[in-house]
Amino acid sequence: MTHSITAWTHSRGGYPTALQLTKIPLSTTPLHPTEILVRVKAAALNPVDIQLLSFPLLPYVPNAIIPSHKGMGEDFSGIVEQAGSDSAFNPGDEVFGLIFLLPHGSLQEVMRIDTAGTNAVVRKPAEWNWEQAAAVPLVWLTARTMIDKIESYVPSQGGKVAVLGGSSSTGMYAVHLAKQRGYNVVATCSAAKEDFVRSMGADETIDYQKENVPEKLRSFAPDAVLDCVGGTESIGIAKRYVTVVGDKTNRLALGGSLTYLTHPRMILRSLLGMIGLAPSYICINLSFQREWLEEVVRLPREKIVIDSTFKFDQVREAYERLNTGRTMGKVVVRVE
Repeated sequence: MTHSITAWTHSRGGYPTALQLTKIPLSTTPLHPTEILVRVKAAALNPVDIQLLSFPLLPYVPNAIIPSHKGMGEDFSGIVEQAGSDSAFNPGDEVFGLIFLLPHGSLQEVMRIDTAGTNAVVRKPAEWNWEQAAAVPLVWLTARTMIDKIESYVPSQGGKVAVLGGSSSTGMYAVHLAKQRGYNVVATCSAAKEDFVRSMGADETIDYQKENVPEKLRSFAPDAVLDCVGGTESIGIAKRYVTVVGDKTNRLALGGSLTYLTHPRMILRSLLGMIGLAPSYICINLSFQREWLEEVVRLPREKIVIDSTFKFDQVREAYERLNTGRTMGKVVVRVE
């Protein structure tokens, strides 16, 4: 049996045409032992949402694999309404987390989540509001994955890390996590955001609008570079280069490991690094690790940055704001 809930989905047509508010079915069959039913309170938007809307092959995936109306959003916060016996949650628990985007998303009234699947769900700190809780999962886990990929390359004493895009939603947490580990951190940002990036933990900043970034980085001599903006100008400066964007500079193109398919030279660069003929290079996707998400509950509230908040019927406007590329922190939607 099923009943209908309201959700934002997309089908054909690309961004923003494909974006639509519609009714989707929600199964009312009993929960599996590891499942929970969550009443969504808030959801955060991410560039990957817009990129998927314009991904040319997605509309041609058979409906038996991915429904024609595909979900929007990954980050969420909400209240557990029902809980399976092995889910580790109880009805009434306030939770937040990250769900795998397809086929369903977090921009819907109610979500059925398998806590044993490719999802990360933890209890919400009481002092965080719904919007704050929804704002952190994806960017925190992305930054945490980046840090995990450099720890064996950076000395625990005197290690140096450069973060490209230190004021971005992921970059600011990469700065924070790098500084937590005792590294000396330099980050690129605009002059207007220098104070903010330093408040997140940067020891030095580079104004990418006025200064020569590669030249400044060579002077800093980092052990590792964390790239949250894309491009190639700083590759090879450090012995380890980790990126979530790859070589792409088009905001509408998918990032992460998929860029290996669209930029073959990234594959060669990575292989040369693996066999020691060039500095190490890797383009990553985030890891859905619940224990890493549990670490974020110790994050001070003032380090959760929200650019803007929209109502559930204003999702189009929310994505317009996100797509400007000028946001400071996350764009969040109040679902209920």
